[in-house]
Amino acid sequence: MSEGTTGSTVPRRQLGRYLRDLRGKARLTVRAAAEALEWSEAKIWRIETGQTSLRSLDAEAMCKVYGAPPEMTEFLKGLAKETKGKGWWHAYGDVIPDGFDLYVGLEESVASLQWYESDLVPGLFQTPEYARVLIAARIPETSDEEIERRVNLRMARQALLDRVTSPATITAVLGEAVLRRPIGSKVIMSLQLHRLLDLAAQPNVTIRVAPFSAGLHYGVTSGPFVILRFPQHGDKDPEPPTVYVDGFTGDLYLDKPREIEEYSIAFRGICDMSLDEKASRTLIEQAARELNP
Repeated sequence: MSEGTTGSTVPRRQLGRYLRDLRGKARLTVRAAAEALEWSEAKIWRIETGQTSLRSLDAEAMCKVYGAPPEMTEFLKGLAKETKGKGWWHAYGDVIPDGFDLYVGLEESVASLQWYESDLVPGLFQTPEYARVLIAARIPETSDEEIERRVNLRMARQALLDRVTSPATITAVLGEAVLRRPIGSKVIMSLQLHRLLDLAAQPNVTIRVAPFSAGLHYGVTSGPFVILRFPQHGDKDPEPPTVYVDGFTGDLYLDKPREIEEYSIAFRGICDMSLDEKASRTLIEQAARELNP
């Protein structure tokens, strides 16, 4: 895998936002736009939410219907060509859950992540053994071969932590239950806790623990979430921050300024109620020792 591969997720979302704004300025509903283009409403929705790539000819057709000026049309045709790029994760297309390729592409492109998890170790921090137990439990009918493919995908995502070019900055707050909840055997949990200690020693990774003694805090009511923030590339508009919430029956992506601010406030509040890095490390070490009396 090449360093810093971004794939097509970010340009797809950027193109979708530009086209959605143009449609809004033209005062066209999704239905009206679909009728004018002789497409389905679902196709318009998928384009505007960055769920699909787009041919430059289709981008040009949409710009014509929306009355976009020539310079904007040329810009969006060029952006449409970028949506055809494929990231490394497309090799795992057979085992990526529906819609999760969008998240993997965004994750690959981040400058920083702020992550709160209440019960399980975040995927980016999991050992193969820990991940294997979780995947087998969530999809009990899955073959051993497919489980291994899913584990390999999860491990491949972790290259983001130590890539040579611009490694992502990760700040994670884990509920104490993450340390105390037995996943697999004591050996698996012990390896996982020591993995957390190793990661916390990296300069770009911060791991803190929200202890049970913190009582009621923002994370108790918000549930797990990730705030993804993206780098500036030259004079291009940066990808806006996005909040990702992993639901059991579907994923949620939030990028409105008000939503980002609310989750940012929640994350700061969780941090305020959490142990500092040194005390968090001490608690993780304690939990690991208790597994090996």
